[in-house]
Amino acid sequence: MRKINTFWNWFQDNNQTIKNLSSENPKNQKHICFWLNRHLGFYCKELDFIIVLPKEEKQKAELIITANGNPEYFEQVVQLVNNAPVLRNWKFTAFIQPTENIEKIIEGLDEPYVFPEITIKTSEIKFQPLNYDEESKKLDIIIYLKNYNIHCCTKTWQQAIYIILQDVLGEKSPHQNINFVQLAKMSKQVEELIELYELQFYIDEINKK
Repeated sequence: MRKINTFWNWFQDNNQTIKNLSSENPKNQKHICFWLNRHLGFYCKELDFIIVLPKEEKQKAELIITANGNPEYFEQVVQLVNNAPVLRNWKFTAFIQPTENIEKIIEGLDEPYVFPEITIKTSEIKFQPLNYDEESKKLDIIIYLKNYNIHCCTKTWQQAIYIILQDVLGEKSPHQNINFVQLAKMSKQVEELIELYELQFYIDEINKK
């Protein structure tokens, strides 16, 4: 508990500086983020943060604490956020949450993800369920990619898909609901495939049975 209090005491003392991050020059931005990361690391080195700055001055900034999908550190995330102070200008969130831009994805207007050798949109990805384990309540799926090919490192594709899954499902759901992901090139029989943005709905429905 002492480490949690130490982090939040430091954050409270510096919260206005952190909220004004976008108005700082690049050198100061790097300095502020360094110390935020350093103090978070004093609590738990495996955790990271994401700052969502408001578009308008009167809106709250958001600090997201993430374990990068590692279930071994989920409890540390929960404990830290549960003990966050109440600050007028801040919202504190445990874990990366599912995207709210589903309508844009459905319409194909979502922004592309750009990775080394890969540029891809969520709206271009489909999936097919393989197997559902009723005991663990976890699903095996095939992810179909329009431009998937052997010329790009498979590890890079896997990392890219994990990031996209995390955005679609949130940080905890891939660990809780997905057991195995196989990557494949988009099938010509696309009518048999399901849009990736429908994956959480599919998971929720199958878990009801």
